[in-house]
Amino acid sequence: MPRDRTTPDPKRARRKAKPPAAGASTAHTRLNRGSPEAKATSAEAARNDAEQFRRLAEEAREVRDHHRDALETIRQERERWRETAESARAASEDARVAAEEARKATVDAVTATAETLKVTLEQMKVVEEMRRTLREIKDATKLEHN
Repeated sequence: MPRDRTTPDPKRARRKAKPPAAGASTAHTRLNRGSPEAKATSAEAARNDAEQFRRLAEEAREVRDHHRDALETIRQERERWRETAESARAASEDARVAAEEARKATVDAVTATAETLKVTLEQMKVVEEMRRTLREIKDATKLEHN
């Protein structure tokens, strides 16, 4: 099959490429230039860098997971505090209702005691009036016998 001359051949383009200017060496050209030992050292350095980045990423994930766990613990603690506060509010409302009922019962008891004292006073007045009447009768009877 004949080759289309409009599409450049990648191998030919690499062969025709000019070498970089002095001092403008790139990582790619450094890898392609030099001895196999230099290439192996470069590859090892790249692997070491990749491993270091992988470790850093793993540490970042661990820190993120630790923070997520801490936030979940804080959320659960807040929920427990909210439930405790709600229980305390309900108990406070129950205590307020009980105190109001006790106040009403006390007012009723004081009112009943006042009514009882009023009736007792009226009865004492009646008894005193009866004593006076009996004394008067007794005094009148003594006078008649004399």
